[in-house]
Amino acid sequence: MFNYYLQLAVKSLKRTPITTLLMVLAIACGIGISMTALTLFYMTNTNPIPEKSTQLYALQLQASGKTTTWSTHDNVPVQITYQDARNLTRAMPELRHTPMFKTGFSVRSLKPEFTPILQTARVTNRHFFSMFNIKFLYGSAWNKTVDENPTLQVVIDDKLNQKLFGGGNNVGKEILLDNKQYQIVGIIENWQPKPKFYDLNNGGFQDAEQVFIPWILSSVHELPSWGNNNGWKSERITSYDEKRESENLWLQYWVELPSAQEKENFQQFLMGYVAEQKKLARFEREDARGVLRNVEQWLDYNKVVSDDSYVLVAVSFMFLAVCLVNSIGLLLAKFLRSAPSVGVRRALGASRGQVFAQHLVEVGLLGLIGGIVGLLFAVLGLSLLKSNFDGFDFVASMDLTMLIAAPVIAISATVLAGIYPAWRVCTTLPSIYLKTQ
Repeated sequence: MFNYYLQLAVKSLKRTPITTLLMVLAIACGIGISMTALTLFYMTNTNPIPEKSTQLYALQLQASGKTTTWSTHDNVPVQITYQDARNLTRAMPELRHTPMFKTGFSVRSLKPEFTPILQTARVTNRHFFSMFNIKFLYGSAWNKTVDENPTLQVVIDDKLNQKLFGGGNNVGKEILLDNKQYQIVGIIENWQPKPKFYDLNNGGFQDAEQVFIPWILSSVHELPSWGNNNGWKSERITSYDEKRESENLWLQYWVELPSAQEKENFQQFLMGYVAEQKKLARFEREDARGVLRNVEQWLDYNKVVSDDSYVLVAVSFMFLAVCLVNSIGLLLAKFLRSAPSVGVRRALGASRGQVFAQHLVEVGLLGLIGGIVGLLFAVLGLSLLKSNFDGFDFVASMDLTMLIAAPVIAISATVLAGIYPAWRVCTTLPSIYLKTQ
């Protein structure tokens, strides 16, 4: 029966090509706009590491001056000082925790003809890779000894490996970062978490770094921060050593706490650390404290998905509703024009339910066509966003979920919109039209 209804639906749509085209375009425009907004919202709201999002914690310290204010809702800075990072790194070695910051280099292979590439780099320790589940294609992270003794070793990603060497296993080879030779100890797969949750300072959808070097090298080679640097205290800083010992906040800090007990223990340790720093008169505030937030809490805290995104999705679906209202009018006119033939079918024995089902199949087919065309509109819209605006490279793309959602939403919305026109035509009295024949 469904196939028969489908054949009738195709014939009906072909009989009124202009009306069909107008309805398809109306539905497609609504689906295209709404799916574009929904895709941006969905991609920005995705958990970048769901398997460990409740085990990884961003660490904050309320360690600023008594009257200092920050832009966060609880007035706690999102970064910490170098000396706090150094102190925390030495504590609780049984746990995996890592300080980090962004820097950058001119990168090239040892071949003289190779043109240097300007690359951002992440300064961190060996735990970074295991904490964030980063997979190695070749080699591994540097070992514990390198974290404690400055050694010029580096991990790169496969994208940079392709640029430098054309790909393959190049562990053991050396590259130049500025004017220093680093030995490659590991090559990771291309890693691009969306959002870039571990460092949200310059936006949640920036490129991840392709170069990773040991944190201990930062003091030896005085590596500059390419990220945000926040100060709250008037300090004379004329050298890297002075910056390291200052109250400037420029490092991110993450800790992995797999169990509730380990989280409790770490929080106890933080309370002790804060109390100790208050005695040393470093932490001036009465509400000085350490704060831990897991990945989802951290994304929410930093408003990675802004309130504007919710408004944008709501407005786009309101536009879809307007398009469907217009389609209802066209459907009603179309169905009522076919009322005489419906009256004949009813007189020949077709029930109201059968007439209603037949027209809903036609509406569903219309929604499917509109959904497919709308999907093409959405893909075009996302491509335009990526090509004309910065920051959309990683969020303006549809995954399988969104590709399936578009026709499903289109069919569902169109069928809902088509219930009234289908009901009106199925309530047609056969006697009225039979008298006119």
